[in-house]
Amino acid sequence: MSEQPLQLADDHFCFGCGSKNPRGLQLSFTLDKIKKQISTVWTPSKELQGYANVVHGGMTGLVLDELMGNLLYLNGTPAVTAEMKVRFLRPGTVNEPLNCRAWIVEQKTEGSRKSFQMESEAVNSLGKVIAKASGRYVAMNG
Repeated sequence: MSEQPLQLADDHFCFGCGSKNPRGLQLSFTLDKIKKQISTVWTPSKELQGYANVVHGGMTGLVLDELMGNLLYLNGTPAVTAEMKVRFLRPGTVNEPLNCRAWIVEQKTEGSRKSFQMESEAVNSLGKVIAKASGRYVAMNG
């Protein structure tokens, strides 16, 4: 049996940004095409905590991944996460808005496939970075 190529389709049910997913985060983004950045303000609810009133790190990582992938998607390059590293610098607090952004660090062409090195961060209301992520994203043809 041969492996079928992955076809990326948006049915608006993405857990991070899908407008039709009633259990998802329903993130919305601001795209700055000149700076090649994307941002969102995310206020994690109590349901997304790990310890009492502390945002679950996995949810923060999800938002940072979502930003990096959507920056490429909204610029016309659907891509998937190949690898990602998250560094947690301080705890995030539930019900506190986090300013999150992502940007492209480098673009490479490997054979017929493009890949992108990306970075993102989440900043609390005091202006302190609570988490940073870096990742490699691979563009999907077609």
